[in-house]
Amino acid sequence: MLIRPDDARLTWAGAVSLQRTHEWTMAWRVPFEERGLFHEALLERAAMAAGVRIAFRSDTSLVSGQFVPRNDLTQVDLCCDGKFIGSVGLAGREEFQFDDLPAGEKVIELWLPQFGQFQLRSLALSDGASLTRFEDTRPRWITYGSSISHCRTAESPTQTWPAIVARGRGLNLTCLGFGGQCHLDPMIARLIRDLPADFLSICVGINVQGSASLSPRTFRTGIIGFVKIVREKHPTMPFAVMSPIISPPRETKPNAVGFNLRMMREEVKAAVAALQAHGDRQVHYVDGLEVLGPDLAHLLPDELHPNAEGYKAMGRNFLDKVAATRFF
Repeated sequence: MLIRPDDARLTWAGAVSLQRTHEWTMAWRVPFEERGLFHEALLERAAMAAGVRIAFRSDTSLVSGQFVPRNDLTQVDLCCDGKFIGSVGLAGREEFQFDDLPAGEKVIELWLPQFGQFQLRSLALSDGASLTRFEDTRPRWITYGSSISHCRTAESPTQTWPAIVARGRGLNLTCLGFGGQCHLDPMIARLIRDLPADFLSICVGINVQGSASLSPRTFRTGIIGFVKIVREKHPTMPFAVMSPIISPPRETKPNAVGFNLRMMREEVKAAVAALQAHGDRQVHYVDGLEVLGPDLAHLLPDELHPNAEGYKAMGRNFLDKVAATRFF
């Protein structure tokens, strides 16, 4: 049974908008119609489907899909009723298939590749299979960050640290991790403000330090302004603000505007303290070293980006030290 990618019975969970052509449908993590308001480099990352799932209910025994081939695509994962079933690499291919799915009706989630533009041409189910829309009633979590939230080198889409946390806590994830592009853009603050949410988190600093895009004069106030924009429509939502994880060469070495990561963590902490002092009781500071600190620096092959095991460690630590104890 062939299914068009724009079939109303499919939910593109975690997508902000969809781009539709007569040949394919693609998820965007910014409003596609407003793309001219965002920086070109951010758009390149926003066109990648990190955290996006195509979800539906069906009694099918197989799911296959056809898509536009690209050499930079990572994997697609399949889960049934929340249980991981399998993963298929997509680089250089134009179709995937999962066979021998559990019997009976189930919620099927296709976790799309976190890296590369995924343009779906069609899905196929078993002949005569049922197909109904899945309405996700789980709490919504929006998280914003850099490549360390985008997680290109994760083992697969369900093994990014935001996916590990979302699956571990039963959350409906929207991942706004944009590799190299977490610079506290006001348009991203407005986007988060306007999306439905139950929990919010941002991880800020590493792109700002690497690109020297904000200075000691503007970084703290940039965080405060970003949070205050979001608070216009989410005034009491639990909001975690996380500072950078470990990056040994950047801990003490200043960048072009005199910022190192130790200084940045203090600035993030001070921004949260200022917000709390002015009445925000639901904003929480998270030290990035709690999530991936010096004891796990060996999981950073380039001393900046975690490897697959590093992202798993981040997921476990965020679950154990943040989500389970003081946030979700």
